[in-house]
Amino acid sequence: MEKIVVTRNEAGQKLFKLLAKYLNAAPQSFLHKMLRKKNITLNGKKADGSEKLCEEDEVCLFLSDETIAAFQNGEKQDTKNAGKETTQNKGGNGREKMFSDIRVLYEDEDVLILNKPAGVLSQKAAADDFSVNEWVIDYLLNKKELSKEEMRTFRPSVCNRLDRNTSGILLAGKSLSGLQTLSLLLKERALHKDYYCIVCGRVEQKTTIKGFLVKDERTNKVTVTKTKESPEAAYIETEYTPVRDSENYTLLRVRLITGKTHQIRAHLASEGHPLIGDRKYGSAEVNRSLQKRFGLQYHLLHAAFLAFPEKRKECGRLAGREFFASVPALFERIAKELGVYTKQLSGIKT
Repeated sequence: MEKIVVTRNEAGQKLFKLLAKYLNAAPQSFLHKMLRKKNITLNGKKADGSEKLCEEDEVCLFLSDETIAAFQNGEKQDTKNAGKETTQNKGGNGREKMFSDIRVLYEDEDVLILNKPAGVLSQKAAADDFSVNEWVIDYLLNKKELSKEEMRTFRPSVCNRLDRNTSGILLAGKSLSGLQTLSLLLKERALHKDYYCIVCGRVEQKTTIKGFLVKDERTNKVTVTKTKESPEAAYIETEYTPVRDSENYTLLRVRLITGKTHQIRAHLASEGHPLIGDRKYGSAEVNRSLQKRFGLQYHLLHAAFLAFPEKRKECGRLAGREFFASVPALFERIAKELGVYTKQLSGIKT
């Protein structure tokens, strides 16, 4: 027999969801059968799995150790290296430095706000990847704010995604409450997020552009049109403000009104102002020149600003708070040499 005492990070979810995490390799039919036969109970009573859990509830599994171990195999394989350096995080190719460059902008018992460097995945793209998700888990394990036992039923994770080569603000939930709150605010687009980017050409006026976007899953590339040309096309709206321009380049501050895959990159490219360094949607000629001059290997797009709404009780102590993430050193250097630098890129108000 094994007993699970429900913690703060497990409360608020349904019993069946907790069981599916704890016995992650077990078929749903097996879990339903064990509940029906009272081989799994809640607070000593029969349960059907739909019950909403409260802190200190007791879930008892009247199953053999062998059965429990067999149905936890998937999770054990996934967490056996938690808290240890992985091959993806070891030196020799700059990965170790990239992950060491992650900065914590804010932290409380529920939420982490991070400044992600370019070149780092937000979430895994392949099984052996090491992403910010794994960094968060390692960070909390090392601080002893998370244990491998707790990871059987709850895993902290990032809540929004940035492309691998997009730097800047990334949100992560340390607790179930934090994850739920951030996910709700993101879903309702209640958070204000601004980006900095350097684009080709001179942009002189603040503009809101609208269009429709279709993603090709095979190529992981999107197409933007002025009108809706297919049922799959999603409406997009992007607002941008020129901050400083030179003869051939402009530093823009961009706000997403909608939020779709590659929206900023593809939408600005469709307007004739592709991001410098962007190999998918940018100018090959400009990119070759900047690569030779600066060693630039990726697009310059940085999620710099985040504001929480003032009148949302879910935000708690974060209500009305604003956060700024300074741009990477290479971004700053290129901005200076192209004549579009402003102290705003380092968080200095002008």
